[in-house]
Amino acid sequence: MRCIRSAIRSLTVAALFQPAMWAAVDGVVINKTSGKPQPNATVTIYKLGEAGMESIETVKSDAQGKFSIEYSPPGGPHLIQAAYDGVTYNKMLPPGTPASGVAVDVFNAQSKPGDAKITQHMLLLEPAEGKLIISENIIYQNTGNLTYNDPAGGTLKFYLPPEANGKAKVSVTAPNGMPVERAASARAGNVYSVDFPIKPGETRFQLNYEVPLPDPPVYRGRILHKEGLTRLVSPPGVSLKGEGLEELGREPQTQAAIYNVTKQDFRIEIEGSGSLRSSSSEQEGPSIQQILPRVYDRLYLVLGLAALILLLGFVLLYRGGAAPRPAGPQPAAAGRKRRA
Repeated sequence: MRCIRSAIRSLTVAALFQPAMWAAVDGVVINKTSGKPQPNATVTIYKLGEAGMESIETVKSDAQGKFSIEYSPPGGPHLIQAAYDGVTYNKMLPPGTPASGVAVDVFNAQSKPGDAKITQHMLLLEPAEGKLIISENIIYQNTGNLTYNDPAGGTLKFYLPPEANGKAKVSVTAPNGMPVERAASARAGNVYSVDFPIKPGETRFQLNYEVPLPDPPVYRGRILHKEGLTRLVSPPGVSLKGEGLEELGREPQTQAAIYNVTKQDFRIEIEGSGSLRSSSSEQEGPSIQQILPRVYDRLYLVLGLAALILLLGFVLLYRGGAAPRPAGPQPAAAGRKRRA
C-alpha cells in the first residue's frame, strides 16, 4: 500500500502542472485470447488521489467492444478498469495522457493452471532474538493467453508452519502492477490458499510471517509446487544445513548465502543470527530482490522490477514540486453508474 500511495502522490503533484484536456474517455476493450473486440465488459473509470481510488462512472462495452464515458476531469491521474470473465484488468492514464482511443486488454479465464507455472520460490530465513522471521517470494509465469482464476480453490497454495498461528501477510504484484495485499484462507494440513488471478505475464507473491525459534534452532518447511526451483537465503552470520540442501554461493553485495533445496519436505538446522533488514526501513520485510543471486543464474528476474520501473517512471516524468502531505487511508467514494 505504501508503494501505491507513493505513486498516487507523485501523479497528483504532476496534475498541478497539467491542464485538463479531456471531454470524454473512450476506447475499446480487446480480448487478447480471441484477438477480437470484447462486448459486454464492465468498464469503470477511477480518479486517483490521496484518499485512494474514487469511482467516477461505470459503463458496458458495446457489440464492437467500444465504450465511452462523458467526463471532464479537473486533472490528475486516472485508472480505467475493465471487468470480464470474473477478472479485472487495469489501464493507467497519467496526467496529460490522451483519453480517446484507449485500448484495454482482457483475457478469457479458466480454473485450471494451464500455462501458468511457478518458476521460482525463495525463502529468506532471519533468526534473531528468539524468533525466526521468514520472507517467501514466489514467481508465477503465465506464458499462455488465458488467465488462471480459481476463486474457490485459490491460485497459490503454500505451507505455513503451525507455530505461525495462521498469521501471514501476503502481498501480490500482477503483471505491470504494484503490490496489493490479499488475505490467505486456511485449508487442511497447515496449507493456506490465496485467491488472486494469474494473468498472462509474471505475477509475484510475497509472504511474511514469523515463528518462535526453538532450541536447538530448526525450521521445518514444505514445498507444495513441483515445478520451478526453490532457494533458501540466509543473512551474513547465519549458516544453514540439512538433507537435500546445498550452498550455491554468496551474493557479493550483501554476502547473503544462497542454497538450493531439492526436497519437498525439509528440515533445516540454523546456526547464528542475523538480518538483512535496515533499521530505518519502512518495509514490513526485506526485499529479496536485493539479494537475488547474481551468483547462480542470470535468467532469474529481479522481484518487483516491473513495479519499480513503473513507479520510478511516474516520478521522473511527472515530478513537478514537493509532494503533498500524505493523508490517512479513507474509504473510496461511491461512484455514480449509468448503462451504456
